[in-house]
Amino acid sequence: MSTEHAGEVVKDDIKFAYWVPNVSGGLVVSTIESQTDWTYDYNVQVAQLAERNGFEYALSQVRYTASYGADQQHESTSFSLGLLTQTERLKVIAAVHPYFWNPAVLAKWLITADHISGGRAAVNVVSGWFKDEAVDLGVRWLEHDERYRHAKEFIQVLRGLFESSAKGGLEHRGDFYQIHDFTLKPGPVDVPGRPHPEIFQGGNSTAARANAGEVADWYFSNGKDFDGFVEQYDEVNKHAAAAGREREVKFGLNAFVVARDTEEEAQAVLEEIIAKANPEAVEGFRQAVQQAGNSTADGKGMWSDSTFRDLVQYNDGFRTGLIGTPEQIARRIVEYKKLGVDLFLLGFLNYLEDIEYFGAKVLPLVRELEASA
Repeated sequence: MSTEHAGEVVKDDIKFAYWVPNVSGGLVVSTIESQTDWTYDYNVQVAQLAERNGFEYALSQVRYTASYGADQQHESTSFSLGLLTQTERLKVIAAVHPYFWNPAVLAKWLITADHISGGRAAVNVVSGWFKDEAVDLGVRWLEHDERYRHAKEFIQVLRGLFESSAKGGLEHRGDFYQIHDFTLKPGPVDVPGRPHPEIFQGGNSTAARANAGEVADWYFSNGKDFDGFVEQYDEVNKHAAAAGREREVKFGLNAFVVARDTEEEAQAVLEEIIAKANPEAVEGFRQAVQQAGNSTADGKGMWSDSTFRDLVQYNDGFRTGLIGTPEQIARRIVEYKKLGVDLFLLGFLNYLEDIEYFGAKVLPLVRELEASA
């Protein structure tokens, strides 16, 4: 979020989210030793620790079948609600595939979760890359740009239903949904500065960037270096301006954090993760995602240019470069903030240990740099 002041944009403190490890295997496709666990009890510990250490958001992953070494998966919406009931301030984002949901059912679930949690429910709309998963479950699989066109309409209906209790019944005539004067009551919790549960949307493709600019509250990017992020930031904002939504879209960036007392220690951990990568799982993931990414008309899909090394962290988290000492990581975070990042979505090797270290050693330096800037 940003506010205008004296003719310039002044950004709020950068926000932090973490990937909820609600699937087995952690956040890397590697056999490196890790204490991260996918169970609910463990995740409650992580959520409570995270909100004590400065994290404002958590994102529950969505997966229905084994992939990239994730042999076990908890469903994202029920898991998110469970975490909301065990925390006080943390906002929990449930990732969903629109082709598995009716938007009214999801809107009703989100509003109910919003009331249970006091206004902390959110959603990440994932247009989908795992064709075999969808087809095996009987879903009609659309090609890339059609999936994003479907997702766009899904978000439009979702937002309209959120607003229906205040603005009157929703009328929608689209290619995918027909809604006839429908009102959901109750509406979402009244939270200052937030008209309804926040809608996140990810993807790196041209279609994803257009969707984010036109209909989403947040745009999630895979891991990127400075230039890669700026390219996406500019394009999403161009679409937002064209849709009359200038400065309405906020930006989240994925990153995998390895913070250690010395740069040598951090780099050694990174190299061990990659050296112990599971080549069969990484290759299987690469084939699935790059088939999806390369199916776009301009070849700009997610993971289309990812290397084996990148895919060991399955959302290109190493590319963001948050590997090193607390000072190095804090400086890089603030440099990204200057470029337009509003939130970092972080993954860790050992969640309990690494989140506590991040909160004690990295976050205070980030706040100091923000204040001095």
